[in-house]
Amino acid sequence: QVQLVESGGGLVQAGGSLRLSCAASQRTFSSYTMGWFRQAPGKEREFVAAISWSGGSTPYAESVKGRFTISRDNAKNTVYLQMNSLKPEHTAVYYCAARGRPMATITSAAYGYWGQGTRVTVSS
Repeated sequence: QVQLVESGGGLVQAGGSLRLSCAASQRTFSSYTMGWFRQAPGKEREFVAAISWSGGSTPYAESVKGRFTISRDNAKNTVYLQMNSLKPEHTAVYYCAARGRPMATITSAAYGYWGQGTRVTVSS
């Protein structure tokens, strides 16, 4: 069983930055693809970014390209999402997800493990 625990969410003003972290319990973390998804109030969950096990593939949603950066530290079993120049429309609950395959994918159904989410609120 893989357990994922997100942290780093909070309230930030527009234009500010936040770094989300997701700590994973599995000892084979380096063989898992990791993803970040988000769900805004009244909307469906959507893909934000993913990173392959090696870190060599990092697809992003078009809406966050150039603004968000996903990274991972396999020694710490942790994946990060650096979010810069935040806007009110980035307000959502952000979820970390893990997939036991080496290739990054943007499809939520491909991820078998999910964290409980961390709330990000961007004020105008």
